[in-house]
Amino acid sequence: MSRNPLTAVAISGIGNSGFYPRGTSPDPDFRLVLKALFAACEDAGINPKEIDGLASYCGPVTDPRRIACALGLKELRYASLQWASGGGGTSAAFANAASAIIAGLADVVAVVRSVKMDVGARYGQFGGAYGGGSVETVSGYGFRGADKAPYGVLSSATTLSFQANRLVEDAGVPRSAFSAVSRASYHHAQQNPDALMNGRPLSAERYEESRWIAEPYKLYDCCLENDGAIAAILVSAERAKNLKTKPVHLLAAGETMSFRADSGAFNWPDLCSGAFRDLAPRLYRQAGIGPQDVDVVQVYENFVPGVVMALEEFGFCTYENAGEVLTFENLIAQGGKLPLNTSGGNLAEAYVLGMGHVVEGVRQIRGSSSNQVQDANIVLATAGPLTPMTSALILGSGDVL
Repeated sequence: MSRNPLTAVAISGIGNSGFYPRGTSPDPDFRLVLKALFAACEDAGINPKEIDGLASYCGPVTDPRRIACALGLKELRYASLQWASGGGGTSAAFANAASAIIAGLADVVAVVRSVKMDVGARYGQFGGAYGGGSVETVSGYGFRGADKAPYGVLSSATTLSFQANRLVEDAGVPRSAFSAVSRASYHHAQQNPDALMNGRPLSAERYEESRWIAEPYKLYDCCLENDGAIAAILVSAERAKNLKTKPVHLLAAGETMSFRADSGAFNWPDLCSGAFRDLAPRLYRQAGIGPQDVDVVQVYENFVPGVVMALEEFGFCTYENAGEVLTFENLIAQGGKLPLNTSGGNLAEAYVLGMGHVVEGVRQIRGSSSNQVQDANIVLATAGPLTPMTSALILGSGDVL
């Protein structure tokens, strides 16, 4: 396997605040962030006061200055915010954190993100992530709202249904593939005590009988709305050897925005795309691997059809054989050839803008997942699809360096 600078960085701590159904967290957003950070530091075996860098994405409301003061940091040497929409920036925030360590700008960088979906911040309502409608949105962000709202396109689901319908109608992907992805996530959640959908298994019949949200999305094609925070601690690979947990190395990381990927009124050259066509081959080259070497896949799922797009662009299936490859039996950790979203993911564990996919990748490589895949040494974690700018990580154990 080819070496690259990223392998000099490792994820050594992961933690969460606990997850709550939307609007029920007893803690404010800031306290959720601190709980996740303390849990990640405890997991790594470091003092929170050792953190000297912070990274996040998608405009979190928690200011790094507040975190630094609350933790009593002697000096905050580095802070970065990747500004892409939605969960498309998750992996990019890890790339920024790793870059800071490689460049000597910081020694211990925490990546953190929280979500607290009270009634006024719901993604499923008008004015959410893609609905828009304010004067600022209309004038400053591609006339979103003005070109859609009069026709009932009022939320993330209705906006992104256009791409998903293209996947069904033009590419011919069967709905059975969507059902399999959703049911595999819910299946994994039953073994994950942290998952919000633990205790709520999903059968094929229940999936099919669920209500339509925005065709082709049914209820179980859509991510959760919830409260919670997740954090991860990155250090040099050399230092990670002496910490509490097994180091998980970064083998590749990157972000991408394809040509005119966010042009207004759906003037996208490739509407039926998860936006990974340019990034996927670059990541594989950087890591020195191919899709056949990946043991577990964690794909961000705001809506299930986007998962199919991402898997196709990363080489795990084609649109022509998606119905054969993406079956429930093939996607589960217990014997599947393509274990997918083994914590339950955004659909069934918790939606924290994709952070859960990275930390589940860490657990898989450590061997500590509640749905452990045997001999998992390489994990792909995507941020996006269905966001104009996306990013992704390839994580690996020390055995593959």
